[in-house]
Amino acid sequence: MQSSVLDETVVDPVPLVPLPESNGRGRRSKISAGDRRFGFMLALPAILLFLVISLFPLVSGIFTSLFKQSLLRPGRTFVGLENYGNIVGEFFDRLGTTLIFSISATILPVIIGVALALLLNSRMRGRNVIRGLMMLPWLLPGVVVAFLWSWIFNGNYGVINYLLNMVGAPSTDILGSPLGAMAAVVIAKTWNSFPWIMVVVLAALQTLPTEQLEAAALDGATRQQRFRFISFPHIIGPVALVAMLEFIYNFGNFDTIFVMTGGGPGDSTTTLAVDLYNLAFGSYDLGAASAMGVLWLILLGIISSGYLILNRRLETR
Repeated sequence: MQSSVLDETVVDPVPLVPLPESNGRGRRSKISAGDRRFGFMLALPAILLFLVISLFPLVSGIFTSLFKQSLLRPGRTFVGLENYGNIVGEFFDRLGTTLIFSISATILPVIIGVALALLLNSRMRGRNVIRGLMMLPWLLPGVVVAFLWSWIFNGNYGVINYLLNMVGAPSTDILGSPLGAMAAVVIAKTWNSFPWIMVVVLAALQTLPTEQLEAAALDGATRQQRFRFISFPHIIGPVALVAMLEFIYNFGNFDTIFVMTGGGPGDSTTTLAVDLYNLAFGSYDLGAASAMGVLWLILLGIISSGYLILNRRLETR
């Protein structure tokens, strides 16, 4: 009886109302075009600012490198590639000094930053306070850091000589010798740079699952083995990127060297940045300075391309 009632009950199906045909593609393209116009209007101030601040000086500098022009006299004379021929030898001399400074001031802070990141990633008391204190050198402007270390290494009233005199050792003029001056600027730049490298590596270590390290420790792996086979493969990507970035920063560094040594003694610490400044505002030769800047820009573009390639490969791993 119950089944017959169910059989006789008919549920009217919901009528399928056909949707009106619409040109969805045209509507989407219309909205997309509007979005593109709106996005372009939002980006227009930034584009104009980029053209005024970056692109115009770049084009102007390339154009000036083809002329003989001085800050002391009005007007200029077209000389073609003569400026490049005059400074190419000087460029490679300064390039060697720049590479020595850049490589040294990259390796040292990377080593110190990785070591401190590993230390502060361990369970130790007061590590948050230590992390905050370690950031202080990075927060200081580069000029302040340079003046601070100039005072420390000063041959007359510096801290180093004061400590040497306390123990009866003779005073030494570190900034007065070529090797000492290069070591001094590398130390100053290292002290200013290692905190941000430490933070990046520490952030990478924070993403490492602790279960892997604990399991390896239970299996009898030593601290060195855990670092070599677990921690190091995990942080090698970020370490490579920050090392590349730090090298690019050091390649264009100016304030540290200029304040501490001015490029001396002699030309022992005269990098490309310092030499370009001396050409423009020491010799007042804008043409030669512009030619030096163009060659420097090309080389820096090649190095930056290497960073972008490395970054893309790490992202697709």
